[in-house]
Amino acid sequence: MAINRADATPLCTLAPSPYGCYPRGMWNYCPACGSREIRFDGSHKFSCPGCGLVYYHNTAAATGCVIRSGQGLVFLVRGKEPAKGKLDLPGGFVDPGEGVVEGLLRELREEIGWEPLADTAGGRVPKGLRLFASFPNVYPYRGITYNTCDLFFTLDAPGLREGDLRLQAGEIGGVRFIRPEDLKLEELAFDSTRRALRAWLEMYTRPA
Repeated sequence: MAINRADATPLCTLAPSPYGCYPRGMWNYCPACGSREIRFDGSHKFSCPGCGLVYYHNTAAATGCVIRSGQGLVFLVRGKEPAKGKLDLPGGFVDPGEGVVEGLLRELREEIGWEPLADTAGGRVPKGLRLFASFPNVYPYRGITYNTCDLFFTLDAPGLREGDLRLQAGEIGGVRFIRPEDLKLEELAFDSTRRALRAWLEMYTRPA
């Protein structure tokens, strides 16, 4: 059914929390039966009293990886909105049917054409890959803001160089190797990434 959005309300109204977003006007009609009685509970649940549809606009899982090479930390220049031109970590959304490590490794292959060697004793998990932080975030895309739970990993790749990478055309605008002491958090695209890098710097660069 084609939906006329001429009288649509804004697709997203900010929630009281800076990390939440109410998709209040995402639907003006029930996508199942076309009724205008679609209801939103103010958090993440849509329901239709006419046909019984219930839809939960749940939080999406996403990943980021702090890769430490001999030339510095690996950052990507975002090639599209949101935050085009800002710096981001390699990573992205976890697809349906994936575990979080699977999703991260797929994103590394897609975005930079590189994947760390797996630990032969541990199957697909790369040796030295460690989860060190998780923060909530919001990701606006084409009129809808998605709540995300971002999981941040760290990995040492001392021999990795720019020439080893094949950047994803249209998605990635460039790559920068930045030493921790030269990193400017305000250049990062998302709040969750800034919080993660603060945590990483505290854990991995403080004096022994």
